[in-house]
Amino acid sequence: MLENDLILSRFLDSRGPAITEDEVAALDRLLDLGDNDLWDLLSGHREPTDAAILSLLRSLRNL
Repeated sequence: MLENDLILSRFLDSRGPAITEDEVAALDRLLDLGDNDLWDLLSGHREPTDAAILSLLRSLRNL
């Protein structure tokens, strides 16, 4: 889904080499999701059940 790609690209462009290991692990978990599930989380239509990705989601939503 293009929207997901845009948000994730913007995040990676802004964080660049400063991305933490925890963020990489959370990003891996997010990327395992299907497009629609990922969009629901990124858009705030749904909250994650995995607390480990909550911090990353907050960062992604504030871009």
